[in-house]
Order: sequence, then C-alpha cells, then structure tokens
Amino acid sequence: MQLQDGWINEARKVPSPHFNQRPNDEKPSLLVIHNISLPPGEFGGPWIDDLFTGQLDPNAHPYFAGISHLQVAAHCLIRRDGEVVQYVPFQLRAWHAGVSNYQGREACNDFSVGIELEGTDTLPYTDAQYRSLQAVTEQLIAEYPAMALNITGHSDIAPQRKTDPGPAFDWARFRTALAQQVQGKKDGS
Repeated sequence: MQLQDGWINEARKVPSPHFNQRPNDEKPSLLVIHNISLPPGEFGGPWIDDLFTGQLDPNAHPYFAGISHLQVAAHCLIRRDGEVVQYVPFQLRAWHAGVSNYQGREACNDFSVGIELEGTDTLPYTDAQYRSLQAVTEQLIAEYPAMALNITGHSDIAPQRKTDPGPAFDWARFRTALAQQVQGKKDGS
C-alpha cells in the first residue's frame, strides 16, 4: 500500500463531508479501531458508505431512522473481504470518536485516525480484515511514527458509550503481526 496526499492509493475512495481541519494542523498520533455493521449484524450493501456520506435513507430499514441524521465518518472501513474503503484523508479530522479521552487527553478526533472493521463485537473478524488492517497500520506508522505506541479500541476511549471493536477483536494477533513486520524490516527481510 502507498499513501498519497493522505489517501491510500489502493483504497476505494468515497469522500465524506463529515470532516474538518485538525486543530493547529496537528499530525495524528493515535489509531482508534472500531466496528460497524448496518443494519446491525448484517454485512455488505451500501449502508455504511451512505451513513458516512450523509445519504442514509431513514426509510430503508427501521434501524436507520434513529441514525440517518448523524454526521459521522471514519477515515477508513475494512470490509469482510479485506477491501479498504477510505472516506477522509488522514491529515484531516474525521468525525469517528465522539466524546472521548485517551491518556487524559480529550477530543480524540483531533489527534487520531479511525478505522472501522465491518463486524460486530462478538463475531470473529476475517483473516482478510486482519491483513488489510495490518497493511494500513504499517503505512500509517511509516507516515506518523508516534502512532506505533498509540493504538486502541473505541471502547477504551469512550468506555461509557462504546463497546467496539469488542471481545471478538484479537488484539494479540494484531499486535504480534505488527511487531513481526517491524522486526522483519529491522532485520532487512
């Protein structure tokens, strides 16, 4: 994967209006991992793109009536098949975290990148998703080195409101794969 002007070249681009400038053009230093499925527990379909672009039809499903008004978007979504969809360039502030706090610092959107995994808290994520998440994370760390030490779940920055990415997310698998990749680069492999 390659980054160009904050966009992943290989990602499907679906620009969202739900972003703004980061305060003082701050560089991202935190990666927040989320999950989403629309309707809840269902995968595929256009609904996540529609939500993140402000075009979700409140009449398309009963659940959508309560969320179609939201102005929300992650930087990226990783679909079940590993496809990466990008909505907001990384240097800009996507509206993904809401009221949040990381290590005593509030308003995580100001300094974070949000990646959604298509899934639920309890259904295992796919191998393809882990591979894509690792590839995206490696590119982000190369561009924003402080992020290497600051990777967390939405539930950790908003514990009273959020539970994602949930117990189904295998943090050990993800962190081990990243560490092996870093070690491999140090060893020259």
